[in-house]
Amino acid sequence: MSLTFHWFLPTNGDSRHVVGGGHGTPATASGRDRPPTVAYLSQIARAAEDLGFVGVLTPTGAWCEDAWLTTAMVSRHTERLKFLVAFRPGSVSPTLAAQMASTFQRQSGGRLLLNVVTGGESHEQRAYGDFLDKDDRYRRTGEFLEIVRQLWEGKTVDLKGEHLRVEDAKLARVPDPVPEVYFGGSSPIAGEIAAQHVDVYLTWGEPPAQVAEKIAWIRGLAAKQGRTLRFGIRLHVITRDTSEAAWAEADRLLAGFDADTVKSVQAGLARSESEGQQRMLALHGGGRDGLEIHPNLWAGIGLVRGGAGTALVGSHEEVAERIKEYAALGIEEFVLSGYPHLEEAYWFGEGVLPRLAEERVWEHPAGKQVGSVQVPFAD
Repeated sequence: MSLTFHWFLPTNGDSRHVVGGGHGTPATASGRDRPPTVAYLSQIARAAEDLGFVGVLTPTGAWCEDAWLTTAMVSRHTERLKFLVAFRPGSVSPTLAAQMASTFQRQSGGRLLLNVVTGGESHEQRAYGDFLDKDDRYRRTGEFLEIVRQLWEGKTVDLKGEHLRVEDAKLARVPDPVPEVYFGGSSPIAGEIAAQHVDVYLTWGEPPAQVAEKIAWIRGLAAKQGRTLRFGIRLHVITRDTSEAAWAEADRLLAGFDADTVKSVQAGLARSESEGQQRMLALHGGGRDGLEIHPNLWAGIGLVRGGAGTALVGSHEEVAERIKEYAALGIEEFVLSGYPHLEEAYWFGEGVLPRLAEERVWEHPAGKQVGSVQVPFAD
């Protein structure tokens, strides 16, 4: 088995400092250091493609650029790279979303992956005209995915659900291949939807013991549905030639966190309805002490950023070991990021990936030589 690595397109802006935002909080001022232009994002995407990342994740929400439009433009500047496009089912009809995905597949050469984000913040959802509560949003997501998957199979769909209704819905052209669906959520209703509908369940970077519990939970729910899912994890990375250099970079980022910004972001995130976000907050408690919550797992990012709030920090060898630790639990896909995203992609791609290739747990998807190892083309 070869592990799969994805990178991140910072459509909220990039910087040599952490760019906050997400889960109802705005992007911090540092996001203006490197605006998310198509030219800059394409530079990151081309680097990720060359280094051996399979795809790049783009976020969704009021804090960033639109994921569909941005990735459609950036895709023209890459050849192999896939785009893990985050979108919210409540913002677009299921028939239109199925059609958009089908078009993206044809125009990009089959390079679309979908990250379904139900939306954890009611006040942000209301800004988009969505007034359902959290559990109802998840139930609507289930109906949404039921419709979309049938449309992708070429079926004519008539469905009158609790939240969605379509009549005589059909696509003129189905996508080939059908996009894989990624999804995350820590609440009981989220687990039920994942087990029924998705291909890859994503978790944020909690300590391995907690990740193992999540995997067991979702596996059990999926088994009851007669299904098998893959598992992925969303993490930041700070990897350097030595452990000391990596932790010095983490300390530099932490020193740049303005106390008022931390207080404001934490107050905003404390109101979050997302169970996953609350689990992230519990890892650091809003303080600057004790942020290494597991060997090489640092919770500092979460002081100023919503969503994924932990980073793997250490030497290339240490980060590779932590990745193998998560892989041993059942994690097959890693969705990574780092500040700034262009430079950190090279630190990881040139420092960690060659070590994983040497241990035969990763292959470059284009068969390129990595380090001292000639990685074979996959069959």
